[in-house]
Amino acid sequence: MTADYTWDVFCTLDGWGSFSEGAAWGGYWGKQGPELLEHRSSLFDTGQRMVFGATTFRENAAILQSGVDPHALDEWNVRMMRSPATVISSTLQETLGWPDATIVSGDAVDVVGRLKQESDVPLRSQASLTLNWALLAAGMVDRVQVTIFPVISGRTGTSPIFAGLGDVDLELLESRTFDGRSQELVYRPTPR
Repeated sequence: MTADYTWDVFCTLDGWGSFSEGAAWGGYWGKQGPELLEHRSSLFDTGQRMVFGATTFRENAAILQSGVDPHALDEWNVRMMRSPATVISSTLQETLGWPDATIVSGDAVDVVGRLKQESDVPLRSQASLTLNWALLAAGMVDRVQVTIFPVISGRTGTSPIFAGLGDVDLELLESRTFDGRSQELVYRPTPR
């Protein structure tokens, strides 16, 4: 049996995955609410393995290393950081305090192909844009889960989430609205 691989990403309406330092947006572009946060937490009710590229893993591990009180984090972040993780990197040598992380070097398509065959739980990747562009182009991504926050950040936006991709057909599988403003769209992608 093959484990499903979900690429999970947040963005603005105009497709930016983050914003420049000094922008006054705040986390979730200031648009999180209780429905969104409850749903995000529920995504981790069942076991899954996280898959990260080095940059996103470093960003998340920095939170663990910072000594931030776990009660100050949203529950879904706490659950994600407690999940086992595979980090695909040729530069990292250590797990940076992540409790159950494995660092694997090699071609991402080969690594994820093996994980899909061997894993007894679904695979999920949060952000990791470059990694997931390559996996999507190779047909390794089963679901793209995009949470769109109702802002346009044309001046302060950074990290365009789909800028590194070729053409991809998307079949809408699910859609939800949270707190009357944020949208989650789940697609089955087919590279063209």
